Amino acid sequence: MAECVFCAIVAGSVPAFLVASEPAGVAFLDTRPVFPGHVLVVPLPHIPTLLDLPSASLPGYFGLVQRVTAAVQSGLSADGSFVAINNVVSQSVPHLHCHVVPRRRKDGLRGFFWPRTKYASED
Repeated sequence: MAECVFCAIVAGSVPAFLVASEPAGVAFLDTRPVFPGHVLVVPLPHIPTLLDLPSASLPGYFGLVQRVTAAVQSGLSADGSFVAINNVVSQSVPHLHCHVVPRRRKDGLRGFFWPRTKYASED
């Protein structure tokens, strides 16, 4: 897709700080990180959402996500990580991408980034 910034990064026409490149996708530093070391993992072809990713591509893509997560945690001596995908809602770029964010205890983030609620049957 010509106007997709992630496709342009994959093509090499837009610069990015790549941390991994494999047949299943690329991983690069987010330009607006939650914390330093926040990485985006993107499949090479233009795939809008997780629901559009072919089943045959799941092992390769999520294998890459897993390897990037291990590298982020190890390389940054993080206590853990937050790994997330937005589909359409809150998806800033309409090209599938997985956020891998290094986390530390007492880093200021608590659980999810939005208020939690209960089901009506629990009241």
